Amino acid sequence: MLQVVEDGDPDGAPVFSLHGSPGARLLYPPHVADARAKRIRLIGYDRPGYGGSTALRGRSVGDVAGDVAAIADRLGIDRFAVWGHSGGGAPALACAALLPDRVVAASSLAGVAPFRAEGLDALTGMGEANLEDFRLLLNDRVAWEAKVETDAQQMRAATADQIFEMFRSLLSDVDLGVMSPELVDFFLVQGREGLRSGGAGMRDDGLSDVEPWGFELASIRVPVQVWHGRQDRFVPVAHGEWIAARLPQADLHLLPDEGHVSLYVRAIPLVHDWLRSKFGPT
Repeated sequence: MLQVVEDGDPDGAPVFSLHGSPGARLLYPPHVADARAKRIRLIGYDRPGYGGSTALRGRSVGDVAGDVAAIADRLGIDRFAVWGHSGGGAPALACAALLPDRVVAASSLAGVAPFRAEGLDALTGMGEANLEDFRLLLNDRVAWEAKVETDAQQMRAATADQIFEMFRSLLSDVDLGVMSPELVDFFLVQGREGLRSGGAGMRDDGLSDVEPWGFELASIRVPVQVWHGRQDRFVPVAHGEWIAARLPQADLHLLPDEGHVSLYVRAIPLVHDWLRSKFGPT
């Protein structure tokens, strides 16, 4: 079972929004307002193991394309665009690679590259909290899985101040500058919803990052944007550079004064403009 939400313009161009890790289908209200103004039908869903979607242990990044295609079929949608932020970035690229006859364009924002990729130092520039997690994942998977479940329990019960402390080492100054009460509340609700059944979604996202993705970036032929902030401590900018260098064509945006969270707040209206243009005249 996959749990889905829709908002924006119900008669608009269909665009899938793929959430981060951890996360949930919930759509950020300013993104919804922007979608409505631009005649975009914005669609979110819980990846397996998050929120109301059934877990699928061993899923790959590429498996997301099958989820999105199934949801589009159920909603009667033939052609659509997709964007994903952070843990949703690689899944957005999977849709572009594996659904070329249906995806009109895709945008990856602050997305990870394959962690075992040749020519990539995946951990340099990463904040301490994520650095600790990925080192543990790469060296002691049993201990890492236990920590994921503990982290999920803590995040479900945490206050906004406690969540802030958990992620303090990952927040650059520019990210701190956009942490409005509205945004903090949204992340808190989204995290609680995504992890309400435990840490399976977060676990399987992490495993899919370090295992083969199930597609090659070089195979992508649909229009793709890659966005990354140079102040990103969650996912260092080297990931975005590595991805863009391996795409046949990439509309690359490396922003010197953006971080991880600030990109989510400020870049989506520009992404919506670009994706909407790929559907042709309104």
